[in-house]
Amino acid sequence: MISHKSMIGVSVVLSIILYTTTCAQTTADTTCITCHSRSPQTGSYRESLDNSIHRDMDCTDCHASISHNQVDPTSPRPHGEDVSLVSCGDCHDEEAELYLKHGRLTVGTDADIPKCSDCHGTHDILPVSDDRSRVHPNHLCETCTACHMDVNLLKNHHVLRDEPIKLYQGSIHGRMIKGRSRVAAACIDCHSPRSEGELPTAHRILSPSDPDSSVYHFTVPSTCGKCHQAVAKDYLAGVHGQLVLRGDMDAPVCTHCHGEHGILPVSDLRSPVSAARLTQATCTPCHESVALDERFGVLTGGLRSYVDSYHGHKRKGSDVHVANCASCHGVHRILPHTDPQSSVYPENLQHTCGECHPGISSVMAQSPIHGPELGTVRGWPHFFAIMYKWLIGVTIGFMLIHNVAHWLRHMKLRSTGDCVIRMTTGEVTQHWLLMISFMVLVLTGFSLRFSEASWVQMLFGWGEGAGFLIRGTIHRVAAAVFTYCGVWHAIYLCTRRGRSWFHDMLGSKRDLVDMKSNVLFFLGRCNEPPKFRRFSYIEKMEYWALIWGSVLMTVTGIFLLFENYFIEHWKINKVVLDVAQVVHYYEAWLATLAILVWHIYATVFNPSVYPMNPSWLKGKMPKDMFEEEHPAASIQEQHFEATHPTVDDKS
Repeated sequence: MISHKSMIGVSVVLSIILYTTTCAQTTADTTCITCHSRSPQTGSYRESLDNSIHRDMDCTDCHASISHNQVDPTSPRPHGEDVSLVSCGDCHDEEAELYLKHGRLTVGTDADIPKCSDCHGTHDILPVSDDRSRVHPNHLCETCTACHMDVNLLKNHHVLRDEPIKLYQGSIHGRMIKGRSRVAAACIDCHSPRSEGELPTAHRILSPSDPDSSVYHFTVPSTCGKCHQAVAKDYLAGVHGQLVLRGDMDAPVCTHCHGEHGILPVSDLRSPVSAARLTQATCTPCHESVALDERFGVLTGGLRSYVDSYHGHKRKGSDVHVANCASCHGVHRILPHTDPQSSVYPENLQHTCGECHPGISSVMAQSPIHGPELGTVRGWPHFFAIMYKWLIGVTIGFMLIHNVAHWLRHMKLRSTGDCVIRMTTGEVTQHWLLMISFMVLVLTGFSLRFSEASWVQMLFGWGEGAGFLIRGTIHRVAAAVFTYCGVWHAIYLCTRRGRSWFHDMLGSKRDLVDMKSNVLFFLGRCNEPPKFRRFSYIEKMEYWALIWGSVLMTVTGIFLLFENYFIEHWKINKVVLDVAQVVHYYEAWLATLAILVWHIYATVFNPSVYPMNPSWLKGKMPKDMFEEEHPAASIQEQHFEATHPTVDDKS
């Protein structure tokens, strides 16, 4: 037995040790505060520490390299020059073992990897359960934002910029967090793997390409299933979940349909799974993919047949209550139509359709919604489809032939009588070559840009790509002819008639007067249209636009044709060639639309020349048309046009 005196002795010794330790800590704290009285971020260090989870700790418990026995108050640096960094892992060894990586960054190999203090703070560290803590779910987004929206930091790493943060803040999870909801998913709930029943931890955030990551492709369903258990169970029972379980990388997971950071509720019309967007934004990208459909044996054309159906037409009318893909096939537990448990299994269709159409008959419910193109299935629909195709062809063909014959006859009648030579044979030939080469260039050029269009496939989609190779050759030949026309016209302008043409095409003050008079005529402020001379301001604008466009298209076309040569030998920056491609494409649009809107109207649909100005055919223009269109042409101009019917410009 321990004697009474022994117990008194032990108590005295323990009291002395405790007193000595307390005095030492107090001395150390007092010594530290002498210099480190305030923190610019948190105010008093001691006050911040007293309010933190480490309130019972002394400065030297963390700053272990600084011993109070080494303190020299008389020195400018009482604790010496060699002060080691704080090692949180000395106490938090389990967390230190987990924290080996953060995304693609590894501890000890990358200086940009977040430190403990970047997330938890320094002297003001609070427990996760404290609403004031930086790692509390209500503040976690702001904590992650400090790095994930730091432009200077992210430019050195292959990390998505600020979009994920912005998308999350506007998502259903982000809005619930802002509303102080404890049940909403914060960053670590998705990005940090944990077993069921464990608290979330941000100490093991891995790259999405890491199979151990909670956001790895095959792990996403289980990650989302931590909160959405019933949904995950249904999903894994469906055809998509079964593909995931067998390790198919093409299988869609939660994020394919709902998004990743910007997840919105189904009721939000912006959501890809809303009734307004589900069919085209979510289901179509996979189910209209030829590669995926061929691999999984799914029939393509589902979207097209849906659009042709009653439901599709109603949906185009902005009816969000009409049936979409999920209405019939299910949402998460999607099964093939051969599965007896599937909602689209033949024997279940009456019940499935009956949810929207009560009392629907079994026969009506069996009517196909998806399948081949409308009217191609054998039967009465197919018969009427064939009948109408023939009816449309014969009827519209007759109308077209009738109108062409009517138009040609009036053209011939309009060309009889006195004519003037508006263009010589050489000028007509120039126009024909320019016109044909331009149309071929437009057709073959836009065929490359819109290669998936049906009219392009009809023209060039043949011969296992041979059609498009020939398209390129035709385009280049037409470009050569177009360039030749430009050179020919430049030489032509050196002839006597060419100089006269060029002089009359130059702008003058009279053009501004004519333009003003024409505007007044359009507005009904003047009863007479302006009296144009040999060339109106309309023709002058078109001519100079043609000159400008021809030069631009030729120069940019040469750059694009000999792209490698210019990069290798001329050391031209790739940006210049990219600009040339943009200019070439949009100048083609400008020229095409200008011809259709400006030139075709002036030469065909203009009431004073309808059904057409025939001078482009043989150079002849009816005298009455010339006098109506160019009443102010000088006597010399009219005489020159009328008295040289056999002039053929040989240039």
